[in-house]
Amino acid sequence: MGFDSAVSIPGIPLRGSYARSYVSGIIKWFRWLEVENVRLLDRVSSRKAALGTLYLTATHVIFVENSSDTRKETWVLHSQISSIEKQATTATGCPLLIRCKNFQVIQLIIPQERDCHDVYISLIRLARPVKYEELYCFSFNPKLDKEEREQGWKLVDLNEEYNRMGIPNDYWQISDVNRDYGVCDSYPTEVYVPKSATAHIIVGSSKFRSRRRFPALSYYCKDNNASICRSSQPLSGFSARCLEDEQMLQAIRKANPGSDFLYVVDTRPKLNAMANRAAGKGYENEDNYSNIKFQFIGIENIHVMRNSLQKMLEVCELKSPSMSDFLWGLENSGWLKHIKAIMDAGIFIAKVLIEKDWISFGHKFNHRIQERTYSLWAHLWKNRADYLNPLYRSNHSQTQRTLYPQMAPCNFLYKFWSGMYNRFEKGLHPRQSVTDYLMAVKEETQQLEEELEVLGERLANLQKMQLNGNKIQSKQQDRSKQLGLSASTNSLANTPQEYGNDLKSFPSRSPSQGDEDSALILTQDNLKSSDPDLSANSDQESGVEDLSCRSPSVGGCLPSEDSGKDSDEAVCLAV
Repeated sequence: MGFDSAVSIPGIPLRGSYARSYVSGIIKWFRWLEVENVRLLDRVSSRKAALGTLYLTATHVIFVENSSDTRKETWVLHSQISSIEKQATTATGCPLLIRCKNFQVIQLIIPQERDCHDVYISLIRLARPVKYEELYCFSFNPKLDKEEREQGWKLVDLNEEYNRMGIPNDYWQISDVNRDYGVCDSYPTEVYVPKSATAHIIVGSSKFRSRRRFPALSYYCKDNNASICRSSQPLSGFSARCLEDEQMLQAIRKANPGSDFLYVVDTRPKLNAMANRAAGKGYENEDNYSNIKFQFIGIENIHVMRNSLQKMLEVCELKSPSMSDFLWGLENSGWLKHIKAIMDAGIFIAKVLIEKDWISFGHKFNHRIQERTYSLWAHLWKNRADYLNPLYRSNHSQTQRTLYPQMAPCNFLYKFWSGMYNRFEKGLHPRQSVTDYLMAVKEETQQLEEELEVLGERLANLQKMQLNGNKIQSKQQDRSKQLGLSASTNSLANTPQEYGNDLKSFPSRSPSQGDEDSALILTQDNLKSSDPDLSANSDQESGVEDLSCRSPSVGGCLPSEDSGKDSDEAVCLAV
């Protein structure tokens, strides 16, 4: 293994000056590591292990294959490492197992035990920094000027986001009670609260909430004045109460004039919330808060979640498991039940934006102030084409409204997403990439919608033609009745010879046609010159009889071969 502060890594522009820009404490303790003749194993397939060189940098673990054809590189970000396991030394070397948070598993065989130990200790130190200053973001320098640096931090403006939702307004206002993070270090310096909530009420409520996370506005719907606020659990214990916190929730209820009560949604199982009362926490006492309704979601704590995920990943690492073993292990992990509980909560509560709700209300911003680090948003915005959903169309949000997932238990019971949890396993059957699949779905959807549009136009034309046919037939029937009435009156005075002379004005007809058909044809012929409404449609009159036959509701005729095709397409469109 070589130690060098300026090691040359294929494809990586790292030099000694760049290495020295890293945190000084790390530089003294750690230098670049390079280990040769390392083997990378494929845990699923039995193909020959890849032989190459292992590099450790300030940010990544990198394995470069020795093959002169491809020299394939495998990169693992230090912050993505979940656990590192140094296994017992064997005759072929010392195994090192690296599990990542994105479900990637790297199994390396390092020839010398001493080298494996050095890599193991180095990764432990790099993947689990002790101080904030040891994070790489504090030493990262992309060489941006001041304007570009500020642009990344100003790309998402919280005040603009709240203005988009329609606030401040008559019910909500901005408060600087948390300036300099004096009340809550994991909240923004400026928060929106009900207008009737004074600084005294906010501070009093924060003292009654875990980690001083008082109720603050997260989402507002200007169409119905409904709002979503977030907070931590109260320090209620078995009997404690806080007048300021009660006043705070009352102010939030009054700021929602469209509802007479307030939902208090607790993401924990109710049993956990009740157990927390013994530790001095718990949940709001309904006797002290008026007009509130409780909704417990049932999401377990982070420790249960991690244990469940670990069990599920162990199922993924089974060597040649039977189907019954796999399904039993998946069910026993409980992971899919947790996923269902989280999605149930997402349906019950409106989803909010990342920058505003997850970052701004979730991190200690006093440990992140923007002069010391660079914002990721500038990079994401510059390369946004790589992150856009190819299936998204903005106009569908207005016409199709919200899309809700199918939450039936059968959709989660054994729904294992191998494309997510096993996407790094080369030995599994090849799968279509997510991007290719989405593009294929997009193309198919576009074709179906184009066909739908064509069929819609044809249906509209058919309906228009049917409507015109009904009007024509109605007028024909009226004229026929008038003609029949006149003929019956004249027959009382005229002789058969006189009646026969009148028939000379009728068009010729075949012997099989009856008098009613003759009258209909006569009426149609006369309408060409006498009826101004129908004379405008004279170009379509040659197809009147065909139209009557093509539409089952007009004339009672059987559809023709062409009309049957159109009818089938119309039925498919309706379905």
